[in-house]
Amino acid sequence: IGLCSRALIKIGAAPITSFNDGTAESEIAGNLYDHVRDALLSAYAWSFASGQVALDQLAEAPLADYDYAYALPNDFLRALSAGSGTRGRGLNYRISAGALHTNAPDVVLTYIFRPEEETFPPYFDQALISRLAAEFTIPVTENTSRSETMLSLAEREYMRARQIDAQQDTPNKIEDFTLIKVRD
Repeated sequence: IGLCSRALIKIGAAPITSFNDGTAESEIAGNLYDHVRDALLSAYAWSFASGQVALDQLAEAPLADYDYAYALPNDFLRALSAGSGTRGRGLNYRISAGALHTNAPDVVLTYIFRPEEETFPPYFDQALISRLAAEFTIPVTENTSRSETMLSLAEREYMRARQIDAQQDTPNKIEDFTLIKVRD
């Protein structure tokens, strides 16, 4: 509610106290918030929304191509990689019909999950507020030029948030590159 209120204020609309206020703003915010939040979370491998989990094997095997099927976590938004044993990557897999299919008898999934809003870092809050404001602009104000401006601002905030988040991790190294192997 707080994130949506700040987004509404940003476009010159009245803040809301709940998604059931009975106002047009609360109805628009209630209908758009979950989808915009999940889209922004799944658009990048945010450090605060990335996790690993050992998956539970399903009783029914896939029909073709793979030997095993695994249940995805309830908070799953997007797969980043899958591995086996103590590695979180390296497996050949496919996400199909709400399950992960692979030939490995055990799977560790590295994935994007849906964290609680209270755990969003300030840089992500700003990116989400800007994106919400951009999404709310046309339904609330019916102003297309303001909408274009808000979309541009949202894109800049998103890129800034990605840059800040990327600085919290060691850059990935190239582990297997044929040109380097040739030199050895």
